[in-house]
Amino acid sequence: MALIPRSRPGVSAEPTLSRRRITAEVAIVLGLSLGASAVYSIVAIVNRLTKEQALGDQQATLNNSLSSRPAFDLVYQLLAVAFDLVPVALVVFLLWSSTRPRLQRLGIDGRGLGRQALGGIGLAAAIGIPGIGVYLGGRALGISVDVVANALDTYWWTVPVLLLSALRSALTEEVIVVGYLYARLADLGWGRWKIIVGSALLRGSYHLYQGFGAFVGNAAMGVVFGWLYLRFGRLLPLVIAHFVLDAAIFVGYPWAASTFPALFGSGS
Repeated sequence: MALIPRSRPGVSAEPTLSRRRITAEVAIVLGLSLGASAVYSIVAIVNRLTKEQALGDQQATLNNSLSSRPAFDLVYQLLAVAFDLVPVALVVFLLWSSTRPRLQRLGIDGRGLGRQALGGIGLAAAIGIPGIGVYLGGRALGISVDVVANALDTYWWTVPVLLLSALRSALTEEVIVVGYLYARLADLGWGRWKIIVGSALLRGSYHLYQGFGAFVGNAAMGVVFGWLYLRFGRLLPLVIAHFVLDAAIFVGYPWAASTFPALFGSGS
């Protein structure tokens, strides 16, 4: 990946909207997506902390069954993925350019796809091990809940749905919290590190329902991802890295939980 001109992501370009309109747009986009998740997550952690049960003894499940009937469970799962991706389609629409590359403001173009993919896989490997360490450390300190990554029953469609769930998370978080938010905050005149820290805090906030360890770990990931994005101007490696991490967690969780129950499960 090559360095980019300062006119790329994180620096204001084509300022055609007023500050008030951009602010309203950002509020609407976040209210329809991860901003709402952050609010719910903050309420969730307050709820957890005010229970008699210790935070470390509580549990959060990421992929739940949505129906006791397999066919309808599959339909509900697919509908959930599709509708959760609507805000991603919205920001693509909002930042679509009349000239090529169409999604330059989101850091997306077709150049060097192979290198971008390899960069994403390498980033996943670099982030994954420290991420496991943060989770296990949070569990040991009692500041993170027991996260069950997959509670779906085993059907022919279970793994494909988990992979779709990983793709949903990767696209939603990276396209909105990095690509879109960095562009619009730059339009509002925010400095680079203010954008990086603000976005990272948002990323940590909507993971607070998992405990404070998840907040710290995801905020740190947000800083790393944000710095790389502003340096290289490519969103695809971040999406790929996020997808690889979540896919490994969602699909590999049952094996990890059964092999290392003391680390990955509460035994309940």
